[in-house]
Amino acid sequence: MTNAEKSGRPFVTRISGPVVTVKGMAGAAMYEVVRVGELGLVGEVVRQAGDLATVQVYEETSMLKPGAPVERTGAPLSLWLGPGLIGNIYDGVQRPLPALRALSGAWIKRGERADPLDAARRWTFEPLLKPGQEAAAGQAAGLVAETPLVTHKVLLPPGVSGRVRSAAGPGSYTINEPLAVIETAAGPVEIKMLQKWPVRLPRPARERRRVSVPLVTGQRIIDTFFPLGKGGCACIPGGFGTGKTITQHQLAKWSDAGIIIFIGCGERGNEMTEVLREFPKLKDPRTGRPLMERTILIANTSNMPVAAREISIYTGITMAEYYRDMGYDVAVFADSTSRWAEALREMSARLEEMPAEEGFPASLPARLAQFYERGGAVTTLGGEPASVSIVGAVSPPGGDFSEPVTQHTRRFTRVFWSLDTELANARHYPSINWLRSYSDYLDEVGESWEKTAPGWRALRDEAMEALQREEHYRQIARLVGPDSLPDSQRLHLFIGGMLRDGFLSQNAFDAEDAYCPLEKQAALLKIIMALSRGARDLIKGGTALAVISALPCVPAILRAKTAYPGGGPDGLERLAARVAEELAGLEKKNSGGEAA
Repeated sequence: MTNAEKSGRPFVTRISGPVVTVKGMAGAAMYEVVRVGELGLVGEVVRQAGDLATVQVYEETSMLKPGAPVERTGAPLSLWLGPGLIGNIYDGVQRPLPALRALSGAWIKRGERADPLDAARRWTFEPLLKPGQEAAAGQAAGLVAETPLVTHKVLLPPGVSGRVRSAAGPGSYTINEPLAVIETAAGPVEIKMLQKWPVRLPRPARERRRVSVPLVTGQRIIDTFFPLGKGGCACIPGGFGTGKTITQHQLAKWSDAGIIIFIGCGERGNEMTEVLREFPKLKDPRTGRPLMERTILIANTSNMPVAAREISIYTGITMAEYYRDMGYDVAVFADSTSRWAEALREMSARLEEMPAEEGFPASLPARLAQFYERGGAVTTLGGEPASVSIVGAVSPPGGDFSEPVTQHTRRFTRVFWSLDTELANARHYPSINWLRSYSDYLDEVGESWEKTAPGWRALRDEAMEALQREEHYRQIARLVGPDSLPDSQRLHLFIGGMLRDGFLSQNAFDAEDAYCPLEKQAALLKIIMALSRGARDLIKGGTALAVISALPCVPAILRAKTAYPGGGPDGLERLAARVAEELAGLEKKNSGGEAA
């Protein structure tokens, strides 16, 4: 009999990978955090049956033996929220990886602990509350300059409101020092920079708002054809090598969200290493400051404990809600939710639950819904508009979009960016297939787009129709050959190629092409569609397609996405005039030939 058993303390009776059974847990709550074994491995209660509790451990359980002591904490797994989150790198349970590396070197020791935030660091605080005034939940007690790009609002926690008994003056404080005391109905409550919040509990908002503003990404195929609204949810499914991670990197770098949270959930270590090395070197395109000054990274790679992978997306979304409550537009990138679902499957098997489709737990749809529904556009408790946008990558085995994770994700997201293996093999990036992708936010963001580019929706629909026609005639051309088609039909292939090469493809390594402003996107598409309309009229008048495709303006259109620095509105206007002039010249030639 072990010492834990003799003392009547909870102890381990059974071990199955990251799942352990603990005796002596009567009265424990679901999702209560416990410390397992002599090393104090972090675990969470996931099942309760009388005196026995099933605990999933977020660290490696090798060498753990039955009889090992277990210590209850009496609280659920909660995050430390406060200044110092921005620019940091965490694992799935909010252990700061830079601090752990300083403690244990390159290999993190089991049971190693470090505070998620530096409790000794002092922050310059600017108060906004005065003694005697009434304060409500979600109201800012003061401001802290967390980074040059992020002003951190110290908020009254949800459920805390009343008269201000005392308030600290301007000065330098740690995250644990009281900044104000609020007289509530339940008694006085101290307000500090540090808040703790359970990861599985959504943070409240005053109301949910309709999504109406696009999340501008600078990627033409996304912004123009399949836009995502601020507060919306998107899915990026694709097979191996189609560019899911690269596409998410581009969105994280260039999207106009105020805060970026990137969750590496079960991805390969080399991919996550690239993120960790690259992001600190990146410059914010709007300010020129380091991008990490508004970014939080969560690294939970495929070789890390599987249970921590399951909790990592809740860690990321809770941080996102915290900054949303300050009035920020936050973008969360989860790469990939398939690895997260695989963690659920493994945990479910060890818990001996009845499997559903392909071995995934029957609760998979509900768990996906719980994650994606925490996104949205809201009015915060403090009365400010804010949003959390979620982009989740899905890695279906063999590129099979009929598998459960992809199918259930489609149910809970309104944007579907379908990555295509053929496009990726042809080096067409982003490899988003325009015929299989869709966005249900076209109507919602249309009003905002129309202010930037009047007539955008009609232009976008015209271009989509051209791409659909091109695919139709490509199928015919495969059977009979393109030379067998008349010029009026081959024109669709020509315009489709112009849209592919001159608009849809984008070079992430080109300084001019990596990001395309909305105004430039609209101008480029307008030029290509003007060429399409003019060429159609000319072919009706008898001009050969070979003559039209040989116009000097055609290669200039294809170069326009990179040839005019800074978006070049004047240069694009001149190009549009040049296209009209060359088309008019051919029409004049046509008329002259007919007259003769």
